[in-house]
Amino acid sequence: MADQSDVEATLASLVTGILYPAGTNAASVLGSVCHIYRGWPNPAGLGTDLAAGNLTVTVMPDAGSFRVTTRYLDPPTNLTPAAPTLTVTVSGQTATIGGTASPGQVAGLIVDRAAFVHRTEAGDTPALVAAILASYIRGTRIAQVSGPSITIPGAGLLVGRVVADQTALAETRRQIQAFRVACWCPDPTTRDSLATLLDTALSQDSFIALPDNTQARLRLSRSITFDQSQNANLFRRDLIFNVEYATTVSDTLPALIIGSTAIAPNGGPTTQSLLG
Repeated sequence: MADQSDVEATLASLVTGILYPAGTNAASVLGSVCHIYRGWPNPAGLGTDLAAGNLTVTVMPDAGSFRVTTRYLDPPTNLTPAAPTLTVTVSGQTATIGGTASPGQVAGLIVDRAAFVHRTEAGDTPALVAAILASYIRGTRIAQVSGPSITIPGAGLLVGRVVADQTALAETRRQIQAFRVACWCPDPTTRDSLATLLDTALSQDSFIALPDNTQARLRLSRSITFDQSQNANLFRRDLIFNVEYATTVSDTLPALIIGSTAIAPNGGPTTQSLLG
């Protein structure tokens, strides 16, 4: 799920990428050392940084700005389909298991319209999956195993399939909250350069990706300049963004691997069997 802390961390990461496009081991685009973090700065540490000519950018939620905007909740949505790491290839009457048998997958064989499936577990290997499938097949016919390969003599139809569990995401609430991106600088020229750079870059991001793979709407609400500080070395400007994001819950759902449908005789109801 996406939390307020996830939005803060995402904004801080975006700011870091803007100021250090080549990575934090390289110089910043402004040439000065820039410290980016969440929360309010420590006065002593901030004073030391200002005296050294360093820049500070902090990200924090704006107090009292939280508002629930939920209207209608969509049904659970599948995210990017998970690609199986296990494979099944068929050549004639032989099926070969390959790849990686990590948990959360189902390998299946259809042998002359009879289905045999195995759900992978921790410690499984292609050879072990082949042996397990062969043990199921031997309940009805001959199956020969050689490492990760299974040969079924006399099989007229042999089909191999693999699927992986899918992640479904459901939105339980939507909210909008203001987040303050504050620029703390030792002189007004640097402050203006820093704030303009961040404003220009972030204005191009109408939506930002959060850790749960949802998108948050990002809009600048207002900008405030502080020139009346009691600290003569401090020049500050705050960019305040309204961020609308969802609270979500996720679950792992099995995928269908083999399905069959048969029409009952005499016009009776349809009967279905699903395996996977």
